[in-house]
Amino acid sequence: MIEERIKQTIRDIYDFPKPGIIFKDISTIFLDAALCKSIVKSFVDKIRHLEPDAIVGLESRGFLLGPSIAMELGIPFVLIRKEGKLPGKCIHETYDLEYGTATIEIQENALASGKKVIIHDDLLATGGTVLAASNLLHKLNIEVVGYAFIIELSALLGRAKLEENKTPVISLASYT
Repeated sequence: MIEERIKQTIRDIYDFPKPGIIFKDISTIFLDAALCKSIVKSFVDKIRHLEPDAIVGLESRGFLLGPSIAMELGIPFVLIRKEGKLPGKCIHETYDLEYGTATIEIQENALASGKKVIIHDDLLATGGTVLAASNLLHKLNIEVVGYAFIIELSALLGRAKLEENKTPVISLASYT
């Protein structure tokens, strides 16, 4: 099963980035090409029926497997980046962090109005960044038809926030 393979591969880094945090290091996944291929296949199998027009990846770790998922589906991959990282005219969304705020952006012409997308990132925690990305896409009249994460930290309740709009949330491995 894919969840067990992922959990056996990911390593815990204690007290990173600050004391008391157990960081789930996904970098070890990329040392195993067969596992990466299985993860991409799992995502494709789980989201194909949603018929997305594009995969939208969140900076930066949503860029790691997002393009491969998009290629397997034969659809574009679109970037949402931190403010100031994309050329051309962009639209922005600012959201709250634990201490302060952050701003993300997408190029205004990245996707046509009315398109359907899956938002992909490596990890679902509180859901704040993903909700900001959803708001950003809605400004462009783009429908979010699903969310796809490699891992989910279920104790932080991000899934509940995302499912309020009845949008499917896919995670391949969950930690409590």
